[in-house]
Amino acid sequence: MQIHHDTAETKGSFYIEREGKRVAEMTYSKAGPERIIIDHTEVSDETRGEGLGKKLVYQAVEFARENDLKILPLCPFARSVFSKNPEIRDVT
Repeated sequence: MQIHHDTAETKGSFYIEREGKRVAEMTYSKAGPERIIIDHTEVSDETRGEGLGKKLVYQAVEFARENDLKILPLCPFARSVFSKNPEIRDVT
C-alpha cells in the first residue's frame, strides 16, 4: 500500500487510493514554517477497521520528523492516535 502526499502553500494531505479512488485521507494546514495542524481524517466505509487512518497519522509523524516540524492534532481521530501512542509524541 502506498501513501501519497499532496502539498500546497498553506495546506496538504496524505491519502491512500485503491483502484483510482481515495479510500482514506488526512488533511493538514501549515501554521508557519515549523508546525502543521492535522484538521481532518476520513476513511471510507469499505476500509474501516484496516488501520488506514492510523497509518496516515504515522506518515504525518515521519514527515514532521524529516522536516523538523511539530504537529498540532486538532482532528479528534489524530488526537486519539497521539494519546494512545506515546512513541510519536515527540512531534507534538
